[in-house]
Amino acid sequence: MNKTSKEHVAHGSIHASSHGSLKSYAIGMVLSLALTLASFGAVMTDLVPHGFGLATIVVLCVAQLVVQLIFFLHIGTARDQRANTGIFICTAFLIAIIVGLSLWVMHNANLNMMPVHMSVERAISRD
Repeated sequence: MNKTSKEHVAHGSIHASSHGSLKSYAIGMVLSLALTLASFGAVMTDLVPHGFGLATIVVLCVAQLVVQLIFFLHIGTARDQRANTGIFICTAFLIAIIVGLSLWVMHNANLNMMPVHMSVERAISRD
């Protein structure tokens, strides 16, 4: 075996360990499908009381998010998954900042731009 093929084999083994196996993808698919069907069943049947419907959907949604992060995006604490985890955390942080600040700007614009002393009829007639 020459140096190039040894490097290729070594690179291939590192590359293969950072990705999931067929078994892990199948487990992730089955879990995602089960959680999706559970969410659908919670909405379509009366098994969940009406007061707990939204909470049930949120819990199942978070569970499915965790399953997809672990089995498909390979987010975890293992040494070869730290780069994926770091990128995911930075992306989630940036999205939270952008969405949060956008909501804050829209809220302040709504408070400061809407005339509170004018009636709807006067605003429509443009007096």
